Amino acid sequence: MVLIVNAVLETPDTVGFSFWPVADLPPHQFMALSGRMSALEVGTALAVLVDSNSRPGDEDRPLTDAGEAIRHLLKVDKVIAPGGLRVHDTRTNVTVRPGCCCGLEDWREWLDVANGETMWLGHDPSPRLEYAGETVQLWPDGGAAPETPSGRPIEIMVADLLSILQIVQGELQGFLSVTKQWATCHVPALAEDLVASLGEDLAVTGPLPDAGVRHAS
Repeated sequence: MVLIVNAVLETPDTVGFSFWPVADLPPHQFMALSGRMSALEVGTALAVLVDSNSRPGDEDRPLTDAGEAIRHLLKVDKVIAPGGLRVHDTRTNVTVRPGCCCGLEDWREWLDVANGETMWLGHDPSPRLEYAGETVQLWPDGGAAPETPSGRPIEIMVADLLSILQIVQGELQGFLSVTKQWATCHVPALAEDLVASLGEDLAVTGPLPDAGVRHAS
């Protein structure tokens, strides 16, 4: 079994988005964040974050350009990032995606799973997580059902979770690197602040605790 675990964001409907160029991606799918993203993909990820952190009444007037959009993002108390961790088993071709209302900003909660706790993985679909001895079992849906879902689950050794999360953190650090390159081109005066803000709000900066050390939320 080979597992591929990605930090993902849900792609937006970018019709009419004009603050900066974005990739031509179908909406309501998932895009993986990493240092291998193109400038258009980074632009799409930032469009997700701007849209997800804008609420009616936030501004006296609509945002008009890239600088205003990024400054607005920097003003929010904590960035909300629709998405989470996507787990794919290449042997069985089973994929567990984040459910609705799951947030990538909470990806470190998987550390609690390494310590024997459960976590909420969203709804519609509602991924299900159970423990079976030294493994964690994941199903794409059925989290609210009283019975165990049919079909084979993805199985992850609990002892492997920390190393998996270290890989995820590395991919997110790569995303911050290409975001800085993107921002240097589009909003140079805000590049440093943007990367620092996303590093903190998406829980990228700071080391992961050693195995067996409970994550403090």
